[in-house]
Order: sequence, then C-alpha cells, then structure tokens
Amino acid sequence: MANSVYQINKGINRSIEFKGLRAQYIWYLGGGVVALLILFAVMYIIGIPSPICIGIILIAGTVLVVKTYSISNKYGEHGMMKAIAKRQVPKVIKTYSRKVFLQKKPTQVGPNGRLRNN
Repeated sequence: MANSVYQINKGINRSIEFKGLRAQYIWYLGGGVVALLILFAVMYIIGIPSPICIGIILIAGTVLVVKTYSISNKYGEHGMMKAIAKRQVPKVIKTYSRKVFLQKKPTQVGPNGRLRNN
C-alpha cells in the first residue's frame, strides 16, 4: 500500500481549448467551415469556374479564421456573451410620470422575515 500511485486529473471543469481557440469559438469556426463548404458546393453547381470558387473560399476562410482567433483572444471564454448582454441593458430608465411610484403598495415583512404583500 505504501507504493500506491494515484492519477490526478488536473483539467476537470476547464473549458476546451484547441490551438488557442477557447470554448464556443471552436464551434463558431466549425460552423463557418461547414458554411464555406456549402457555399463552395452552391457556387460549383451554379457553374462558376473552380479556380474562382476556390479563390473566394480561400479568402473567406482566411477571414473566418483570423476573425475567430481575434474575437477569441479579445473576449476570452465568456467575454463576448457578457459584452452582448451589457449592450442590451439600458443605461437609464426614464419616466415622465409619478404614477409608477405612487401606485406601488409598500410591502411588509412578516414575523418569519419573509416579504408579505397586502
């Protein structure tokens, strides 16, 4: 028993990281690649010459990879969702009437410490 060896898993509850991309950005890049494959197929079926299709897809793919990596590095794992949520919160709430404050009934605290509405 003195020579027992226990394996320690150090990466538990950490987000996935692949070649510098973190968390959901891997999925964004994968979805973009699938979209580019579909775009290539549509352009090829329409009759656009193959070299032009490949050129467009290479340029769009390069832009996709560069933008995905830049967003991943700028915001990190959850930063982009926080930035989007922050934009949706109003900076000020305006009211031009006192009715909002006058119509509200005061709440009372009951004997057990919980709020009680009248």
